Amino acid sequence: MNAADIMTRNVVTAGPNAQVHEIATMMVHHHISCVPIVADGALVGIVSESDLVRRAETGTAPRHSLLADLFTSAATRAAEYVRTHSRRAGDVMTRAVVVVPEDMDIAQVAETLESRDLKRVPVLDAAGRLVGIVARANLVAALARHGLPTATADDTAIRVALLAELRAQGWASATDPANVLVEGGVVHLWGRVASKAVRRAMVVAAENIAGVKAVEDHLDEFSGFDPMDRPRWNEPLLP
Repeated sequence: MNAADIMTRNVVTAGPNAQVHEIATMMVHHHISCVPIVADGALVGIVSESDLVRRAETGTAPRHSLLADLFTSAATRAAEYVRTHSRRAGDVMTRAVVVVPEDMDIAQVAETLESRDLKRVPVLDAAGRLVGIVARANLVAALARHGLPTATADDTAIRVALLAELRAQGWASATDPANVLVEGGVVHLWGRVASKAVRRAMVVAAENIAGVKAVEDHLDEFSGFDPMDRPRWNEPLLP
């Protein structure tokens, strides 16, 4: 099994001249933690959440003392200013991107992620074009599929019905089919979701499919606002 077998193929990308706020909007809208930057079909960099943490717009740009500035070159301070103030993706992106070929064995992909302490790695084809991304969650899902016996006809019917139900819902229409597994009538849900509400809704959808005996929830949640974490309006406000 190689990278092409487990990677996410529909990768959201942007160009070097994309605005930083557009990149941030993509991350929020698509529930992703990075956006590869592509120019003329070639991967030239990647903007991740860590690249956007220290920004002038949010008041989080680094502030140095006069003493610290004495020991920092003007070129270094200028480069930091560009990263924290520029509105172009090409100025804030990480340029030294670790990549893997699509035919790399997943054992080597796992080693790359672990040794470089990466959460995901872009996948390139023989021509050097970006064709996908392998994240840690993809490797976990591959492990789950490898450990499960061949699905029965009933399991296949359950999986088809559940995927159809999820695709019909706006909050789950982008669910990766590879993250929905069925074995012996037991549904296994993998991947990352936007909130506890979406997580619970996916479990409910699976529970309502005819023939399902149980649902194993392996889902992970993104941080952020969650409607299920609403305030308790009936409780008195603190003075």
